[in-house]
Amino acid sequence: MTTLAITGGQVLHPDITVSRADVLLDQDSGEILEIGTDLADDADETLDASDSLVTPGFVNGHSHVAMTLLRGVADDKPLDAWLQEDIWPVEAELTAEDIRAGAELGILEMIKSGTTAFSDMYFEVPDIAAVVEEAGVRAVLGHTAITVGKDDDGAHADLEESLEVAIELDGAAAGRISTTFQPHSLTTVGGEYLEEYVPKAREAGLPIHFHANETTNEVSPIVDEHGVRPLEYAVEKGLLESEDFIAHGVHVDETEIELLAETGASVIHCPASNMKLASGMAPVQKLRDAGVTVGLGTDGAASNNDLSMLDEARDAAMIGKLAADDASAVPAAAVAEMMTQGSADAMGLESGRLEVGAPADLAVIDLETPHLTPRHDLVSHLAYAVAAADVKHTLCDGQVLMRDREVLTLEEEAVREQAQETAESLLSRAE
Repeated sequence: MTTLAITGGQVLHPDITVSRADVLLDQDSGEILEIGTDLADDADETLDASDSLVTPGFVNGHSHVAMTLLRGVADDKPLDAWLQEDIWPVEAELTAEDIRAGAELGILEMIKSGTTAFSDMYFEVPDIAAVVEEAGVRAVLGHTAITVGKDDDGAHADLEESLEVAIELDGAAAGRISTTFQPHSLTTVGGEYLEEYVPKAREAGLPIHFHANETTNEVSPIVDEHGVRPLEYAVEKGLLESEDFIAHGVHVDETEIELLAETGASVIHCPASNMKLASGMAPVQKLRDAGVTVGLGTDGAASNNDLSMLDEARDAAMIGKLAADDASAVPAAAVAEMMTQGSADAMGLESGRLEVGAPADLAVIDLETPHLTPRHDLVSHLAYAVAAADVKHTLCDGQVLMRDREVLTLEEEAVREQAQETAESLLSRAE
């Protein structure tokens, strides 16, 4: 057994309290062995966390990681026009090599901002999985299937790929990769296909991750055609079981909130994307009050435009208060929980908590900065003031992925250069 002690810091505990403590890790098993005082002498190696806050690694519950290549390509447009006029035409030109370059850039960005796990919806998933394995992070991956605009053969092929990819990749990267079945949304996958493929996903034991109720345009067509709200329709099609999670959930009514609470399905809140695309404000406080598990996600970098969960936390706290018309809604402690435990629970991961026996996925935040002074309340700082550049160490599965801002598992300069070249080539092909 090889042990590592993170020493001299203050630790964010699962009950969202903070105390001064060391954290002892087993680097072979990737688990936390002990949280307490004076643990340096028990370790083979130490990592300094003096004047720092040690938190669980942040968990990004919904992303399209390779869309880093499209960062800044199309801004200031509503969702439908943004997708149809700008994003989908460029995505039609994507190759597996493009997606790998975008995934490397996105995962590099996440490591540098303390994110150790993410859930992703995209294409060419084996290439994304290869980057996950190389970079040392944890991920829940899947191929996103769409049936609109395809003939029957094409629709079946896309859904079959979503099933096959999920089955084949589950447990990859020494167990750091798990998978989901991914019908894109309730309006982009026909009901007859959901009826056929959701039971197949259940038979394979796969959780289901899909977009739902992101905009009013994802609500009205279902109400008009089927006479029920989208999440009621989802239940009719076999969706919304306890291991399932939806992205966005902006326009949910009381009936749908009750359905989520009853079924145990979770919601991944993506506030920055929802604000940028003017999709609306999710009723996060109402969801949490009803007992719904709510996590946080960045969505893709084309609609955010970064992958920092710290930025997302601040956005979630701010928009949560506006949505509830209540300054006490979605407080700092709730946001700290959502960006760690909430997303992890939604994704079926055991990470997101600093406790004995939990996966050793951690971020160490440097507090010696003007914007984190004075240190009255570190949970408040985590929600409202910490920036991505304040993360100085990132660890996943007991391994140090970034030490003193230097990423050890990816070559940062090479990744950035390749991503720039790839993005320029992609856009030229799409003209």
